[in-house]
Amino acid sequence: MLFDTDILIWCLRGNENAAKVINDFDTRALSIVTYMELLQGARDKREMKTLRGFLSELGFTVFPLTENISHRASIYLEEYCLKIDLGIADALIAATAVENGLILFTGNEKHYKLINDLEVKIFKP
Repeated sequence: MLFDTDILIWCLRGNENAAKVINDFDTRALSIVTYMELLQGARDKREMKTLRGFLSELGFTVFPLTENISHRASIYLEEYCLKIDLGIADALIAATAVENGLILFTGNEKHYKLINDLEVKIFKP
């Protein structure tokens, strides 16, 4: 399961539903884009350390960007950015899920709903 940034943020902010969803899966992954978004949201070094510890403790795999992911994301942007306001980060996260054969777990249905080759599971906080 590839987790979108929003679910991890909810979990880190103490949302019990998000924590339960994450704990329900043995295999946990995220895109390097999600990792960078989480780092960007940290307010200080302590929060960065907490974030790294959280991801490590739960055994998250962080998928790097590859040429195939970048290519697929650019196709998604060409196809969907005007239709569903798909941004670069979401295109890269979606492409990471598809290229690695993973389901994307997100609370952000709007940005992913039209991508036909992406399997999405929707989280409701």
